[in-house]
Amino acid sequence: MFKPSKLCVALLASALLSAPALSQTIKVNGKSISPLLYDSFMNEQKNTGVPETPELKNAIREELIRRELLMQEAQKKKIDQSADILGRIELAKQAVIIQAFLTDYVKTHPITEKKLKANYKKLNQALGKTEYKALHILVEDQAKAQNVIEQLKKGEKFADLAKKYSLDPGSKEMGGALGWSPASNYVPSFADALGKLKKGTYTQKPVQSDFGYHVIFLEDTRPLTPPAFERVKPELEMRAQQEMVDELIKDLRAKAKVE
Repeated sequence: MFKPSKLCVALLASALLSAPALSQTIKVNGKSISPLLYDSFMNEQKNTGVPETPELKNAIREELIRRELLMQEAQKKKIDQSADILGRIELAKQAVIIQAFLTDYVKTHPITEKKLKANYKKLNQALGKTEYKALHILVEDQAKAQNVIEQLKKGEKFADLAKKYSLDPGSKEMGGALGWSPASNYVPSFADALGKLKKGTYTQKPVQSDFGYHVIFLEDTRPLTPPAFERVKPELEMRAQQEMVDELIKDLRAKAKVE
């Protein structure tokens, strides 16, 4: 979804809150600047904690004058009438209105504490009770993965082979190390193979995934301590809100007559 700029958000907030009228009239070459623009700039600064001072008012005034001068020059060249610019303006306008609607929808459909705790429980169940400290070597085909396994059987060090063969840029230079992570953080085939390994052992057959073929080594395991509910609550709420919006869009799409 398109994310509106801070100015767009400020414009929205100004409209919703019925911001006070412009305290000073600004005209540039006889054309008045919309009070909404001044109020929006001022609200944007206030929202960041900037106090309303004479210096701030003057800075906003000068910025609006600068913009108006440039706008008038652009209009002289009829840039504002081009199809591309009109389309971009319409997209920006649409994005602000949609964001306002979604903000209101989320506000009027609050996620209950009960639902958040239920989602928290599901999250913990998905994470499991164990964390794995694993290494892996990713190669492009099964034959290369099998060759890595044969070299491991001959006594070659896993980290050395990872640096030599692995296609995973994130772990290659660290000898294939992936750090501590629950199995749920990996793709299903990788997670399944990892869960069957004993500490200090590696997969005897290549493990296929969408990324290629893996050879996995399990270095260690430890009990997984889930994050406290209060710590992940904001993230859970955002995720629940996004799911709610997705369901709304899905429902609207199903009911819509699209030709």
